[in-house]
Order: sequence, then structure tokens, then C-alpha cells
Amino acid sequence: MLPTQVKLVDVGPRDGLQNEATPIATEHKIELIHRLQAAGLREIEATSFVSPKWVPQMGDNSAVMAGIQRQAGVRYSVLTPNMKGFEGALESRADEVVIFAAASEAFSQRNINCSIAESIERFRPVVEAAHANQMKVRAAVSCALGCPYQGEVSVDAVSDVVRRLLDIGTDHIGIADTIGVGTAGRVKQVMESAMKLVPLAELSGHFHDTYGQALTNIYACLELGVHTFDASVAGLGGCPYAKGATGNVATEDVVYLLHGLGIQTGIDLDKLVDAGAYISQVLGRKPASRVANAILSKRPTIHHS
Repeated sequence: MLPTQVKLVDVGPRDGLQNEATPIATEHKIELIHRLQAAGLREIEATSFVSPKWVPQMGDNSAVMAGIQRQAGVRYSVLTPNMKGFEGALESRADEVVIFAAASEAFSQRNINCSIAESIERFRPVVEAAHANQMKVRAAVSCALGCPYQGEVSVDAVSDVVRRLLDIGTDHIGIADTIGVGTAGRVKQVMESAMKLVPLAELSGHFHDTYGQALTNIYACLELGVHTFDASVAGLGGCPYAKGATGNVATEDVVYLLHGLGIQTGIDLDKLVDAGAYISQVLGRKPASRVANAILSKRPTIHHS
């Protein structure tokens, strides 16, 4: 039995745009968020409170959050790598903070210069502060299906990270295939092990489409009853021309699949395609979504107003 309803979290404004080399104007980011909520998205990852030294694209985080015309029933989440980031999230009235940990020791050392255990322990004060301020904490387990440095990542390694994240008080766990190498059978193994530790309502999948497996992997998760997924409008995230670029799965493609399966999302696909076409035009390229391009090619004229 597949779920009857699926919740999608659009991570385009954050995970998508943060990988773009050209600076994007704050008003374009705000407009994208407005278009996503108009299309029916109820969970939007809006920005990241990371040091602009590391991610200059997210340097306008406070301005983006202040500029959003918030809609009732929509939750705006932000990435917070540390307590300083959390303070920014709190000031900007984010509904939810996102933390992260790698399931690969090599990735953790390369990316943040510390062990997985240390990296998770560093988030303990963030989780405590978030809960003290009635904010939900979502954690992404990156490299859950493979690592660019060490290759294979065991199911046990993923379970261990999930346990540690729950131990510091995390509310929601996202299993992320950061480099898009996972295939359906392995995805099921990883998800089944996570399901033993996390209630289904607080478990999600985040799949990159680097090897063209994202939709199949989402379907494999649906078969297990998983009903929350991250996706990125227009497949934002990693320039298609960059070497080894890893694009997030396109929200349009996921919505088309889900609607075809008779699963409700609350999303208007045409309006979502408009949102993707808008940001793609800002970036000067076609959307990295097959569904969007198919729909756009059938339209007599494309309205970007």
C-alpha cells in the first residue's frame, strides 16, 4: 500500500541556490519562495545561517527571511550549522532549524574537520536552544548511500548516526543521498533500518539525481510507507555543467510521479512549473526538470510575469 498523501519539502531556495556560482538578488529568492507557496508548497527550506565567508550566496539570509510574506500553514526552515547560525534563525523567526551529520567519517573530516560523533555533539546546544524556543529540529544524514571519499557507507554507519542524532533530541531525520549513487534495493535497506529507530511521520528521503535514480529511489521509499521527501524546484542544486555536479531531484518530476500514482500533495503542478521557469530564467538556463520542460514545450507562450 502506497501512502495516500505525501509531504514535499522544497529545498530549492537553500540547497538549490547555495550551489549557484553567480550571486542571485535577494528579491529573486523572495519571489521564488512566494511562487512556491502559491503553488501549494507547505514546507520551504528558505536559506542558511552559515558564515558568508563559506557560502557567500546565503549572505542575505536575514533579508530573505524578513522579505517573505508569510502564509498561514507554511513552515519556513533554515540551515543552522552552529549556535551563531541558530541566533540568526531565532531572530528571523524561522519555524524549524535544519542540522546535519555525515554517515561517512571521511566526509565529516574533509568537510568540517572533525569526527561524526564530535560534529553531532556540537549540535546539542542548538537542539536545546531550538526546543526552548518551540522550534522543531530536522536533521539530514548526508552520504547515507555513499561517499565521494570513502565510497561505500554501511547501513550500520547510517543507523549509528541516526541514533546519535536522536540522542541529542532531533525531532525529524532525513536520509540523504548527497551524491546520488544509491539504487532502490540499497535505499530500502537503509530506510528499513532507519524505520526501526524513527517514527514514519518523522522520517524523510532526500535524493540527488546524479545517476538518474532519484525517482526510482523515491518510489522504493513510498513502498515502505515513507511519505515525506525533499525536492528542489527546477532541479536546482549544482550547475548541470559543473564536473560531477549533483542536482537535487526536481520537485516538478516528483509531483508528476505522485499525482500519477493518485497520491495527494496539495501542489498545483502548473504553478510549480511557473515557479521553476521563473528562477531558471533568472539563472539564464532551462529548468533541470524533464516534466517542467515537457510542460513548457506544450505551452503556446511562456509567461514569466
